Amino acid sequence: MDYQIQIRCVSTPPQPLRVQQHTAISLEMPPTTGALSATMSTLTHTSRPSSRCAIAALRNSSYPLISSTHRAAFTSSPQHALPSPSESMFRSGSTVGGPPSTYFQRSSLPANTIVKFVPQQTAWIVERMGRFSRVLEPGLAILVPVIDRIAYVKSLKENAMEIPSQSAITADNVTLELDGVLYTRVFDPYKASYGVEDADYAISQLAQTTMRSEIGQLTLDHVLKERQALNTNITQAINEASADWGIRCLRYEIRDIHAPGPVVEAMHRQVTAERSKRAEILDSEGQRQSAINIAEGRKQSVVLSSEAVKMEKINSASGEAEAILLKAKATANGIDAVARAIAEGKQSAQGAVSLSVAEKYVEAFGKLAKEGTSVVVPGNVGDIGGMIATAMSVYGNVAKAQAGSMGQKVIESGKGEEERDYGQGVSQTPGSSSGGEGVEEQAQMRKKEMARSMLESFDRTQQRH
Repeated sequence: MDYQIQIRCVSTPPQPLRVQQHTAISLEMPPTTGALSATMSTLTHTSRPSSRCAIAALRNSSYPLISSTHRAAFTSSPQHALPSPSESMFRSGSTVGGPPSTYFQRSSLPANTIVKFVPQQTAWIVERMGRFSRVLEPGLAILVPVIDRIAYVKSLKENAMEIPSQSAITADNVTLELDGVLYTRVFDPYKASYGVEDADYAISQLAQTTMRSEIGQLTLDHVLKERQALNTNITQAINEASADWGIRCLRYEIRDIHAPGPVVEAMHRQVTAERSKRAEILDSEGQRQSAINIAEGRKQSVVLSSEAVKMEKINSASGEAEAILLKAKATANGIDAVARAIAEGKQSAQGAVSLSVAEKYVEAFGKLAKEGTSVVVPGNVGDIGGMIATAMSVYGNVAKAQAGSMGQKVIESGKGEEERDYGQGVSQTPGSSSGGEGVEEQAQMRKKEMARSMLESFDRTQQRH
């Protein structure tokens, strides 16, 4: 049964319906379902922009005669018949350069006007009598009227798809909230049209499940540190699964990672403790280095001081040794001169020696009286002559010892001369042995005379004193 209804705006709808001149709308009621099926039949005496406005207003109106499921059936293209709702379910109707479409948001497809111009970086899928015919490349395209229609429009540009936030559990049982951005590109328009119903939705779901699976294999620390490796693994997994869809995932980037509040607080405490630990370590290292430097300085100071003391002692000892040596040499020279004078039998030399010994004896008693609190006084302190005689007796004993040592030296020197003379005698002829014996006897006589003269000189000295 057909009804002819004249619609007039009585109340004010959200978007008023403005139809210029005569707009005829035919409503059909199928006998099976009883629902209203609204289709646009004719738009008479109206311009194209006004008809579009009218149909948009009619689709968004709140009249009870047109249900929400039938509003999407209106189109502003008078040349192309609209498909049924069941047929539109199997179409991917994303507009070129527009936002991704869903099942409930289908944009209109280009109509068959025989001559079409395909935009750059766009692929049109043409169906002929319901079957796939060809893919239109950018540029001029000729379509056969009635039997050819553009079924799908695919953009070949890189598409950035936002992955909604989702929860994932790490390997150490920490629940994270993650979202990201997925960059895809259609490389096979045929597979992208017929391989999957809604490519964007499928890729989004695949990215979410893959990200959840990859996160479950890592701990929280590895998720935070190995973010780039995680993005690479997700990209590879998506490409393996979407190979039959004609879509390639170029890259995947995790945008935000939200951890629970207690976990974040624990991480903050951990970072604070780590920083405090590093600060204490650096402080202790500084103190250690400072102590080492101070000890090293003290060591060098002690070494240098000891070196200075050593050099001072060496120099002092060297000076003392040199002084002692010079003093000993002077004493030896003096003794040698005295000995020579005594050996020559000079009476004056012996008297001088005796006088020197007596003076030193008396001087020694004078020092004992000056330096100490206790004084050593000989028994005959009142007898000066006795003291001098005692000193001279001491000198006589010393002189005897010196004479004995000098006699021993003379004997040894005589033995050396005898050995030399004996060697010379052996080298001479046998007839000269009597001459060698005479030389030896003369040497012995000289020794005895020297020793006797020395003893006599000492005896005379003692007798005088």
